[in-house]
Amino acid sequence: MRRVARWIALGLVAAGVGVTALYLRDMNRAYARIGGTSTAIPSPFGAIEYAEGGAGLPVLVVHGSGGGFDQGTLLAGAVLGDGFRWIAPSRFGYLGSARPDGATFDDQADAYAHLLDHLDLDRVAVVALSHGAPSALLFAVRHPDRVASLTLISAGVAASTAGDQAAANEKGARLTTIFRYNPLYWAVTRMFRRQLVDLMGADAAVLATLTPGQRTLVDRVIDEMNPVAPRSAGVALDNTAAMPNERIAAIEAPTLVLHATDDGLQLFHNAEFAAATIPEVQLVRFDRGGHLLLAVEQPRIRALTEQHIRTSLQASP
Repeated sequence: MRRVARWIALGLVAAGVGVTALYLRDMNRAYARIGGTSTAIPSPFGAIEYAEGGAGLPVLVVHGSGGGFDQGTLLAGAVLGDGFRWIAPSRFGYLGSARPDGATFDDQADAYAHLLDHLDLDRVAVVALSHGAPSALLFAVRHPDRVASLTLISAGVAASTAGDQAAANEKGARLTTIFRYNPLYWAVTRMFRRQLVDLMGADAAVLATLTPGQRTLVDRVIDEMNPVAPRSAGVALDNTAAMPNERIAAIEAPTLVLHATDDGLQLFHNAEFAAATIPEVQLVRFDRGGHLLLAVEQPRIRALTEQHIRTSLQASP
């Protein structure tokens, strides 16, 4: 029995060493991926980090919860082809961007204006994903002359007291907890990946219909949130800052809303509220995709987004 116990102990030690080595390898790669690929500028709100690329019509790309400039870069590649210059900032508390004391989504909207001033850009199209939408919407409210169009993908728009919102809030709280620690998020993506993807609204039946490129996009959305620790302050802000709610009625920019009815994180009521409140709005409803709609319906979302941006920018002064 002592010999068996010894072998079991040795096996556990070996497994622990192997898992630790795998974790350290992945974290080193994750930190290397986000290192040296962005620019940071000073502002009244502290450092603003951003990346940019492409050439042509200017587009401000706003990442969702758990993101940063790198997720904005991924979003730009998924929804924009040739002929666009994209700018992808890290929002407050994400990666290299500061989180000012008492920060609000209004402050973040003003920070976008400061970034555009730095880049000498007067007017842009805006594409926002998930919880990047509140600050993007308020950017359109507070700086209407600078927003040629809005495209909202799986976007958070308004608070709700509906019964199903409690379940969505619980999912969000679980994700917020996971996002506090690099080892925890890494372990979840390694050992409970199917459950995580299912939590985000893409079950096995949906995944089975995806092309290899779309499946790769799903994996990148999940994996490239590593490392999560330098994003945790931003995730916490997203879950406490006040939503735009009825203020979006002041938006003048033509707005395209893309949302799945089965989204369990940003419920479909957000899309319905936007469609009923924003004066010039088009709602495109999807019946599948959940909160991974961007990947599940990527070809159609790209076509709709590009068309909306080109039409709005070319029609505006």
